[in-house]
Amino acid sequence: MCGFAGLAGAVTRAPTTGRALAAMSAALVHRGPDDQGSVSLPDFAATHRRLSILDLSASGHQPMARGPLRLVYNGEIYNHEELRRELRSHGQRFAGSCDTEVLLAAWQVWGENCLDRLHGMFAFAVWDERDRSLVLVRDRFGVKPLYWANCGASERAETAGAVLLPTGSSADGVAFASEIAALQAIGLGVEPEPMVWARFLADGAAERGRETFWRGIERLGAGEMLRLQGGHWQRRRWYDVAERALAAPPLPREECAARLLELLDESVRLRFRSDVPVAVNLSGGLDSSLLFALVQRAGVDPSRVPALTFTTGDERYDELPWVEAMLHGSSHPHLVVRMEPQEVPDLARRISRVQSEPAGGLPTLAYAKLFQHASSHGIKVTLDGQGMDEAWAGYDYYRGGSASPAAPALQGSRERSTRPEVVDPQLARAAAAFSSAPAGEAGGEERPGARPCSLLQRRQLEDLVERKLPRALRYNDRVSMAASVELREPFLDHRLVELGLAQPDEHKVGAGGGKLLVRELTARLLPERVREAPKRPLQTPQREWLRGPLRAWAEAGIEEAARCAWLDGAAVRREWRRFADGVGDNSFFIWQWIDLSLLVGDRRTTAAQVAEWR
Repeated sequence: MCGFAGLAGAVTRAPTTGRALAAMSAALVHRGPDDQGSVSLPDFAATHRRLSILDLSASGHQPMARGPLRLVYNGEIYNHEELRRELRSHGQRFAGSCDTEVLLAAWQVWGENCLDRLHGMFAFAVWDERDRSLVLVRDRFGVKPLYWANCGASERAETAGAVLLPTGSSADGVAFASEIAALQAIGLGVEPEPMVWARFLADGAAERGRETFWRGIERLGAGEMLRLQGGHWQRRRWYDVAERALAAPPLPREECAARLLELLDESVRLRFRSDVPVAVNLSGGLDSSLLFALVQRAGVDPSRVPALTFTTGDERYDELPWVEAMLHGSSHPHLVVRMEPQEVPDLARRISRVQSEPAGGLPTLAYAKLFQHASSHGIKVTLDGQGMDEAWAGYDYYRGGSASPAAPALQGSRERSTRPEVVDPQLARAAAAFSSAPAGEAGGEERPGARPCSLLQRRQLEDLVERKLPRALRYNDRVSMAASVELREPFLDHRLVELGLAQPDEHKVGAGGGKLLVRELTARLLPERVREAPKRPLQTPQREWLRGPLRAWAEAGIEEAARCAWLDGAAVRREWRRFADGVGDNSFFIWQWIDLSLLVGDRRTTAAQVAEWR
């Protein structure tokens, strides 16, 4: 697990290239404190920060060269041992045992076709001296991040500490990085994008399309690759979860259940491949508990696998009783971190800078503190249970005939979670049509050879591709890597996700709720107290803290947001007073405005920007 950034094209020939690489590297030091490296060639320059997980020796140093290829890479290829053996049969030799060598050799032997062979999470950039091409690649579900900007076209401004790129034709090329902050460190994307902000404030969509909250910076989509050659770039999707899943025949129920357990066991086993200790996040929920049970089946020494749990001290939300039930009789060390209200203001500011986009509220902050606590105990790898609800239809709103909620940030709430009426109406109308993502990207369009997509499958695809999963993965990547901790997601093994999505609705949703086959599996693996526990939609007292000990801090942020030209300030203040006085339970829209104040402040939009949407 690491971080990288770089430049390609004429922009690399500027005398400031070395300073630009240094600035981007400094912005990513938390992602890789163990090692640093850079390379500068005609038309290609890159820097890399390493968090050593596999093969702790210098043989894993990056940027890595192999013949005419140069690679910078972030992630883990879990099946690297099997691929190494296969590549040796093709005459490839290896200096060490890290997965970076395997990835680079696989690209050399199979080219882009190697991607289908990779089991893991990854984002990487590979430069080929033979045709002077740069290829950027992101994993199937976007677990690992990758951003890019067109240096010649991107807006830039001289911010404090920014290293400006050249102007004119000498600025032709692209910049790429694991985090937005690294691009902003060289003066790219420092102006907020009002359209994306307006869309987010209106309906909660934070990851729809390729645009980010910063003008001129795009995210490479999950399962996408981007090729730059001779001043031209071409984007294509190398992986489409709908295409793969809906082309596969559904399995008989018993066969599917057996295959589910087989893949779960294998996925967890593969994610224990590490040369440093591995821990597991244990919240007490069904998915977290299932993951912990699978860890116990994996044949690892429990005394070397700590369980990590956060608490707020509020019995209405804490899940410690179910965590303790899972740990009963085991020798797993248990690390518990408690979050207090007075920590929130400073932590929110720091995590806002790390996220560079809306941070998601108190649960994200609690997670951030959990990873900081883990890091302080020498833990560099943790397992997490993300993805089961999306792949196997676990959310409550999958059961009925109603449409997926616009912003299901607080699962189970029947209230509106956003306040679109406070957004400037003309901006809101322009923002509704603003997106570079092709229509139907979430899987609604027909695909040759694919089975018809049910309403349930469409909802699952929306959450997998556009809404819940991309948002959660961004939150989790940033807060884990801010603490220099690698977060692995066993339930996002692509074979597991494809299996779940491919199954008929009756294998997933019934009168008793969603995740039917998963729940049947937990009956064999979990204590009755845990599997029969009532569904607990919230894990933090965000609402109560915003109305209580954090009220003054929240009100200051709301007032700053109310002065933003994009919003109706009087309406924002009115909605805040209603919430603060105890009206309603949903606090998602309140944290949206806090995010706005932390990232943008009371920005006064220029006349030119106003004209763009009016």
